[in-house]
Amino acid sequence: MPSYTVTVATGSQWFAGTDDYVYLSLEGTAGCSERHLLDKPFYNDFERGAVDSYDVTVEEDLGEIQLIKIEKRKYWYQDDWYLKYITVKTPMGDYLEFPCYRWITDEKEIVLRDGRAKLPRDDKTQILKQHRRKELETRQKMYRWKEWHPGFPLSIDAHSHSDLPRDIQFDNEKGVDFILNYSKAMENLYVNRFMHMFQSSWSDFADFERIFVRISNTISEYVMQHWKEDFMFGYQFLNGCNPVLIRRCTEIPKKLPVTMDMVECSLERNLTLEEEVKQGNIFIVDYELLDGVDANKTDPCTIQYLAAPICLLYKNLENKIVPIAIQLGQKPGPDNPIFLPSDASYDWLLAKIWVRSSDFHIHQTVTHLLRTHLVSEVFSIAMFRQLPAVHPLFKLLVPHMRFTIAINTKAREQLICECGLFDKANATGGGGHVQMVQKAMKDLTYSSLCFPEEIKAKGMDSKEDIPYYYYRDDGIKVWEAIKSFAEDVIHIYYESDEVVCEDVELQAFVKDIYVYGMRGVKASGFPKIIRTREKLAEYLTVIIFTTSAQHAAVNFGQLFLGMYPDEHFVEKPVKEAMAKFRKNLDEIVNTITERNKNKKLPYYYLSPDRIPNSVAV
Repeated sequence: MPSYTVTVATGSQWFAGTDDYVYLSLEGTAGCSERHLLDKPFYNDFERGAVDSYDVTVEEDLGEIQLIKIEKRKYWYQDDWYLKYITVKTPMGDYLEFPCYRWITDEKEIVLRDGRAKLPRDDKTQILKQHRRKELETRQKMYRWKEWHPGFPLSIDAHSHSDLPRDIQFDNEKGVDFILNYSKAMENLYVNRFMHMFQSSWSDFADFERIFVRISNTISEYVMQHWKEDFMFGYQFLNGCNPVLIRRCTEIPKKLPVTMDMVECSLERNLTLEEEVKQGNIFIVDYELLDGVDANKTDPCTIQYLAAPICLLYKNLENKIVPIAIQLGQKPGPDNPIFLPSDASYDWLLAKIWVRSSDFHIHQTVTHLLRTHLVSEVFSIAMFRQLPAVHPLFKLLVPHMRFTIAINTKAREQLICECGLFDKANATGGGGHVQMVQKAMKDLTYSSLCFPEEIKAKGMDSKEDIPYYYYRDDGIKVWEAIKSFAEDVIHIYYESDEVVCEDVELQAFVKDIYVYGMRGVKASGFPKIIRTREKLAEYLTVIIFTTSAQHAAVNFGQLFLGMYPDEHFVEKPVKEAMAKFRKNLDEIVNTITERNKNKKLPYYYLSPDRIPNSVAV
C-alpha cells in the first residue's frame, strides 16, 4: 500500500507546542485518506520548536496531493498550537511543502494548500476554488473595519488586543517585549519620576539634562553638547527623527513678512533675500497644521500651550542648513514677532525650542502615527480580507504586516486613548492629537507615499545642492531595491498587464484600501484599480517601503528588511529573487557603513540592517 511521509514543524514561540489530540488527512486528485491520529496527550510530540515525522499509509494512491486537513481536539484545557509547516514525501519520492504559520486554537478543521503561489485564474478544480473562496469569507468575518474617530483611516474592529484574531496577536515573547520595552522606556526617561515636569514649567535647562542623563552613546552625547547651536538645529530637519517637513522655499509667504534688513547678517553670498530664494538657498518648515489645535486641558491645574511656527532656513557656504528667522504663529502682527539669530541668545534659543516642540507633535502624531502606523494597518486589514494565503501578493506582503494591527490596538488601549500616556505627557493630549490626524488626512496622498516623488515635490532631490540629506540618499537606494524585488516577483506570476487587470483578488485589495483606508476620497490619489505591471510594482513598493523603511526612519527597528524566517514562498524563482534582494540590501549597508566612518553624526536609520520588516513597535 502507498505510504506518505509527513513532517510537521511546530513554532519556537513560548507555549507554541500542544498536548492535544492532532489528526491529519490528505486529499488528492484521485481520492482522500482516512483521518490519521498523529499525536495524543503525553506522547511528547509537537513540542515547542519540534519537527516530527510520521508515515501515513493509504489503501490506494491519492494522486496529486492538493489539500492537507489538520484537526486538533482538546484533551483537558485549551492548548493553542503554532503550526509552522507540513511537508509530504509522496510514494514517488516527490516533496510537497504546505506552509501554515498560524495558531490552531480551537477544534475546527484547518485546511492547507501546498506552498506554490497561485492567482485566481490558476485554480482549475472546483475544490481549490471553493477552498480559496471559503478562506476569504472566513477572514472577512474576522477582520472587520471600524471607525475609531471620525475622519481617521478605518482600523480593526477590536476593543482590545485580546479581541484580535489569534494569528495577529503578539505571541507571548513579543507581548512580554512590549511590556518590558514600555517599562524600560519609562525607566530610561525617568518619566514616572519626572511626570510632574511634563505638566508644569521647567525652572532651567538642567531639568532637560536630568531627563536624559541615563541615555548614553556617542551620538546622544554629541547632541547634548551641541543642541543649542544653529547647525545642529538645521541638521535635524535633514537627518533627525522627522526629516520629512523641510522643503525648498520658492517664495517667501506673505504670512512671514521677513525683510532683507532682518536676515542680511545671516546671508553669506552678497545676494538679496529674493536672489537667495531664486538660487535655491532658502528652505522653509511650516507647522500650519497645529494652528487652531486645542492644547491639553486634562489637568485643570496646568495650562499648556501649542505654537504653529514658521521657520526659515538658509544653506550657507559650508552647505549647512541653518535657521535665519522664526515666527511662532501663523498670523503676522505686533504680538507675533519674527525672531532672529541676532536677537538676545535666550530669546533665539527659546524660539528654536518652540519650533522643536512643534516638530515633536507633528512627528509623533502625523509622521509616525498616521503616515506609518495607521496607514500600515489599512494595508494589513485589506490584505487579510482580500488576499488568500495562496496568493503571491499575500506571500510577498505578509512579513511586512507582522504585529502591525496588534501594536496599533495596544496603542489605542494604552497610549493614545483617553487618559493614556499622550494625555499625561503631551501638549496635544486630551483630543489635540485627534484633531491633528483629522487635519492631516487631506495631505495623506498616494504620491506623498511615493518616496522619490515626495522628495522631488519638496524640491529636495538635488544631491549637488543639498549634499548632506542622508535620509533622501539612503531612502532612494532602499526604495529602488524594494521596487526591483517587487518587479521580479510580479514578472514571475503576472505574464502581462492583462493578467493584472483580471486578478479580481488584487483589485478587491486595492479597492478596500481606497474605500476604507482613504475613505473614498478621490483627491487622495490612491488608485481604485491597477491595470499594469509597472503600476503594481510601484503600488507594492509604496506598501513595503511605508511599513518598513519609512517607519524605521522615524522610529526604531527590531526585525530586519529582507529577512524572511517564515517561508511562505516555496518556488525557486522567488527564492532567487529574495537572494538578489538581500544582495542589493547588503550593498546598500556597505555603502552607508563606509560613508558613516569617522562621522560625528552618522546616519543609519535607513541602513537595511536596521530597518524592521514591519510596523511592530
